[in-house]
Amino acid sequence: MNFGLFLAAQHAHGSMADHVDEHLEQVRAAREAGFVSVFAGQHYLSNPYQMLHPVPLLARVAAEAGDMHLGTGILLAPFYHPVEIAELATTMDAICRGRFILGLGLGYRQVENDAFGLAAERRVPYLEEALRLLPRLWRERDLDYESERVRLRRVTFPTRPVRRPHPPIWVAANNDPGVRRAARLGDAWLINPHARLSVLARQMDLYRRTLEALGRPRPAVVPMIKEVYCAETDEEAWRDARPFLEEKYRVYVEWGQQEVLPRHEDQLDLPFEALQGDRFIIGDPERVIAQLERYRVTLGVNHVLLRLQWAGRERSLDQEKVLRCIHLIGEHVIPHFARLGGADLTAPPTVGAAD
Repeated sequence: MNFGLFLAAQHAHGSMADHVDEHLEQVRAAREAGFVSVFAGQHYLSNPYQMLHPVPLLARVAAEAGDMHLGTGILLAPFYHPVEIAELATTMDAICRGRFILGLGLGYRQVENDAFGLAAERRVPYLEEALRLLPRLWRERDLDYESERVRLRRVTFPTRPVRRPHPPIWVAANNDPGVRRAARLGDAWLINPHARLSVLARQMDLYRRTLEALGRPRPAVVPMIKEVYCAETDEEAWRDARPFLEEKYRVYVEWGQQEVLPRHEDQLDLPFEALQGDRFIIGDPERVIAQLERYRVTLGVNHVLLRLQWAGRERSLDQEKVLRCIHLIGEHVIPHFARLGGADLTAPPTVGAAD
């Protein structure tokens, strides 16, 4: 197992210019600690939080990241034309010399659908169209293609990716249809941070059975986003993290995140004592290692994107504490898993999509 830094990029208050500087400092610390990737996610109109757009943020991060991989976790594909996604991805791929990973997903918030004038029932067709068309744009010449919103007449995409045949496409999924979609159309399923381990274990079995039925190989990378916080003691870790996680997941409920989880198995509108179980990885280094081992063994996860900071009502988790957490993970957690090996983020993506 190896590790990436998932930049929160959400803040309730304060100068976003200052928060950008904080995130750059986090990236430098993570690079020195042995993290191998940096990811950022996306929401539009993210009240009550300010939020940075992931693509320009990652372009700036590239200057601090050295040889780390950079990725979107995720871009909300239904709000983009596939040609624009292709342009964004090849630009980022060039900036980081072939170390870009394109994470795509549906989104779930009605305020975003309304803002873009997108009927909710069009989200899945638009995502699936992008997942099918992007590899063709990057590989084919004189491409003919026509749909509701795309018309290509003998088009050859002018900017070829540095990484061949194209950047890996990781597909985020919360519910079972999304997991099957990731198996059909993606190079990996980007496992969400919200669900309990028992739900993810059942869905991983579904993912693998779907791959097998389609004759597709299991991917070399099994990535997961996870809420993680490490301190010197369990008590200190929970004292630092709880107020921010509690607020973050209250906002998720308001946004409708739990409506896209398998509700017969899991929900987020729970008292914190019930919410936290088998969902967050919080504690001293020994406990963090033990909990991550459960995900490695149960799911086969070999690349974990650690979200180490969250926005609260009045402020975000202190930068000093975030940097200390990164240091502890680099000193104790990463060496433990380094002996086992980790995901090969340079592995070639699966060519084409299974229908």
